[in-house]
Amino acid sequence: MSREAFEELVGEALDRVPPELTRLMDNVAVFVEDEPDAATPDLLGLYEGTPLTERGEWYAGVLPDRITIYRGPTLRMCTSREQAVAETEITVVHEIAHHFGIDDARLHALGYA
Repeated sequence: MSREAFEELVGEALDRVPPELTRLMDNVAVFVEDEPDAATPDLLGLYEGTPLTERGEWYAGVLPDRITIYRGPTLRMCTSREQAVAETEITVVHEIAHHFGIDDARLHALGYA
């Protein structure tokens, strides 16, 4: 799958996030990269920033949080376009959940491993 097609999958996954949640997202940008750091070659997505639940009065004038979705590992683990669509949606939701302060243990319990 081309980079452009994968970026469309990520965009479509973002479009499926309920508007009442996307309205609450603050100072966050979403990116697509081909590969994660070599130390984590199977990483599908990464949230970097300060979750909404940890922001206080001090939070002002900072660079946006960053959600990165990785094309290579996602496509290597999926054998069909349908699987890639489903996995991309799960990864996008997983990383957005980190923006809202939800940790991995809770995400795993909810089925967003």
